[in-house]
Amino acid sequence: MSFADSSNLESQPTTWRRQDDPEYADDPEFTRYTSELSDKLFSLTANISRLNNQIALLGTRRETERVRERVQDLLSETGDGFKEIGEGLRKVAAWHDLGPSQKYTQGKLNQEFKASLTEFQNVQRQALEKQRASATAAKAALSQEDGAGGASATTDVGQQTQQQLQEQQPRLANQDEVDFQESLIIERENEIRNIEQSVGELNELFRDVAHMVHEQGGQLDIISENVTQTRDDTKNADQQLRTASRHQKSARGKMCCLLLILVVVLTIIILAAVLG
Repeated sequence: MSFADSSNLESQPTTWRRQDDPEYADDPEFTRYTSELSDKLFSLTANISRLNNQIALLGTRRETERVRERVQDLLSETGDGFKEIGEGLRKVAAWHDLGPSQKYTQGKLNQEFKASLTEFQNVQRQALEKQRASATAAKAALSQEDGAGGASATTDVGQQTQQQLQEQQPRLANQDEVDFQESLIIERENEIRNIEQSVGELNELFRDVAHMVHEQGGQLDIISENVTQTRDDTKNADQQLRTASRHQKSARGKMCCLLLILVVVLTIIILAAVLG
């Protein structure tokens, strides 16, 4: 179905529907609810765009704690938003007495949600890969520091007490840094687990929506065929009306010519009778 067909269907007036027939009756509540879902989906699309910008900073020199926080907040907020809209789509799927235009709106919303969710899942995977790479690099760096610290501690057991006191303070500082790095690694691992859990939940939601889209595929095809058939019938009717109008004008012109000829003939006859 082309974009023009979709626009034609959406712009079809609803005043002709029988108000006593629930299948074709307008439902303001359905229109309001689906419009709210569409607006929420649009805001989630904006979140995905911001997520792409923030995830691009991970693993670079511009990566900061604040960047990681924004990534986690956007992932959590967007994931919860998709779950909320998913529940709304299940409610729409259970809506009773939907007309053709409302069914089309329902199917279109499902397809848009599926496309946006697919894009968000790709963003989630990118964030997960970069978080895992960052955690692996941090563990490797921490292991190197631990090895260096152990080697320095066994270099010379018989060094003087004054030198040991001088080295004690840097070692304490190094231990604090190691503890801090370990806490960061634990925090990143928790973030990774949260992302993995969200990925699993959204995968289940994606399967549900894909099933609804598949079920409505046949209905949308029928609606598309009806729209195309109606458009073709309208064009044919317009052409027939134009042809009939031309024929009518031509017949009217011929009639005028015949009347004029008849008037001329009668005039000649009358003049001939009078002069004779």
